[in-house]
Amino acid sequence: MVDFSLNDKIALITGASRGIGEAIAMTLSEYGAHCILVSRKIQGLEQVKAKIEQKGGQADAFACNTGNLNQISDLFTQIDNRFGRLDILVNNAATNPYFGDMLKADEKAWDKTNAVNLKGPFFMTQHAARLMENAGGGAIVNVASINAVRPVPLQGIYSITKAGIIAMTKAFAKELAAKNIRVNALLPGLTDTHFAEALIKNEQIYNYAIQQIPLGRHAQPAEMAGAVLYLISDAASFTTGTCLVCDGGMLA
Repeated sequence: MVDFSLNDKIALITGASRGIGEAIAMTLSEYGAHCILVSRKIQGLEQVKAKIEQKGGQADAFACNTGNLNQISDLFTQIDNRFGRLDILVNNAATNPYFGDMLKADEKAWDKTNAVNLKGPFFMTQHAARLMENAGGGAIVNVASINAVRPVPLQGIYSITKAGIIAMTKAFAKELAAKNIRVNALLPGLTDTHFAEALIKNEQIYNYAIQQIPLGRHAQPAEMAGAVLYLISDAASFTTGTCLVCDGGMLA
């Protein structure tokens, strides 16, 4: 039988206060993982933590700006002191502060997008891999985007950072395989999140996007969680360095 059990696993999910991150945390908890919920603000995390505990799961919440290396270091010190290990990392936190032509973008927009979307996941992975190695292995999923493969208008900088996530995933997968740490990426398509709210509510943009999706609709956050569950479970024990696309057929 295929084993999706995460019993006794310690799982860290960034951007876990809402959207795809919340859906992933809820699902991993339902399959037995003790979830460490991370986001910039503690308030939203506490609500997700309460939902998990109401269903009988276990969770802890930590505020951390994953674009800040000092806060990342402090986070992992707390995790090491509290648990002594880490089995799963889901790099989901992301930002897109600039929506417009790349020729008009300033350095501030570039720096912030890269700090959260690329630098943060890199150093989160670096810290996580050290804990995982000490525990005998682990699994990492980086949430990228189909924009990494097919950039869309007005989201150029965001698309560049997500393309970097794919390269980072493959590079870490090769380097960490000998340590029994698997690294994969999830590439969501248009999903109903706060992040994509501006796109979904813009009738012209939304209608154009839906025409590109064979399934004829956008996704719900929970539809991404099953893909992550597969990638971090023993069901994917021979899967590393891959990009799992969940886009309703848009890239087909």
